[in-house]
Amino acid sequence: MLWLMRVSSFFTAALLTVVLSPSLQSFPPAEAIRSSHFDGYLRFPGQIAVPHPRARHFAFRRAPLFRNAGDCIARSKTNSSTGNSIVCDPSLVHIAITLDEEYLQGSIAAVNSIIQHSSCPENVFFHFLVSDTGLESLVRSVFAQLQFKVYYFDPNRVRSLISTSVRQALEQPLNYARNYLADLLETCVTRVIYLDSDLVVVDDVAKLWRYDLRGRTVGAPEYCHANFTKYFTKRFWSDPRLSGTFAGRNPCYFNTGVMVMDLDRWRRGGFTSRIEHWMEVQKAGGGLGRIYELGSLPPFLLVFAGRVAPIEHRWNQHGLGGDNVRGSCRDLHPGPVSLLHWSGSGKPWVRLGSGRPCPLDALWAPYDLYGPALQPR
Repeated sequence: MLWLMRVSSFFTAALLTVVLSPSLQSFPPAEAIRSSHFDGYLRFPGQIAVPHPRARHFAFRRAPLFRNAGDCIARSKTNSSTGNSIVCDPSLVHIAITLDEEYLQGSIAAVNSIIQHSSCPENVFFHFLVSDTGLESLVRSVFAQLQFKVYYFDPNRVRSLISTSVRQALEQPLNYARNYLADLLETCVTRVIYLDSDLVVVDDVAKLWRYDLRGRTVGAPEYCHANFTKYFTKRFWSDPRLSGTFAGRNPCYFNTGVMVMDLDRWRRGGFTSRIEHWMEVQKAGGGLGRIYELGSLPPFLLVFAGRVAPIEHRWNQHGLGGDNVRGSCRDLHPGPVSLLHWSGSGKPWVRLGSGRPCPLDALWAPYDLYGPALQPR
């Protein structure tokens, strides 16, 4: 029976690959914002290698060129009322995503998937959060037309607030950069989509951008059938001063890897400080014990669970990375798909690179730009 399920999953993945994989475009280049010169070099046609401070060479193929559809809103080069750069253009869709060495292959694939499926790719602006500024030139060389800006996130800003977690990856300071988007991004950016690096978008991201947040600060797919109590410890639930924070809120689990964030409301409400407060409570547990075991998720739940604007589940088909059991594979949840998310310990680029992929990893592969250029047959 197990082998039959695996075969069924494989054919499902193969069919979805045909349906979801992008039509590679080839159009004249659009304007890109430039703030530094490309310092890499070509290894062979179509492949780019960029020197890295840790002496590792990242080699990526150039992304296909793209341009807007005819009915897209024309962009202005500056905002005449503020004098700010194009980042303040009201026609832009703003997306924030982290860049680091371990997840770089995933981040590049995520960006590639977004621009391939966007009707107005020239109107998408990326805000890259980094703790290593040396990655900017790589992005610029892979995506020659991409509009983006790089923001340095100082790891020391959160290092003292981070507690140990069930997975070491959840303890990395850059994983907490999403908490500080309202501080890092320009004040003219009043809304942003935050996306993790282990996902691909297979729909027009502008549809996600246009969701009505109904006066809420954060919008995300909610999963109210999940056992919410497991995200916090017995000490938390046994102390009314702690568990009382959810009183009257009907909290549900949501995944912080896909969020639409109202940065104006965030700034006015001081939500960065609210999240930091719960991280301080966790660190100060001492002999009384911890209040959660995961990384950046529980503080978000403590502040926002029960106060989230609901977004369709199609925008976060999460859990495709399996759980903490090595080699575990997951199937898609029932329903339509606009975003595939390999949350969990298994990442598609790692499993594909080791020759032991899960069936659904085939849906991520068409967006991967790592490695040698594809040679014509």
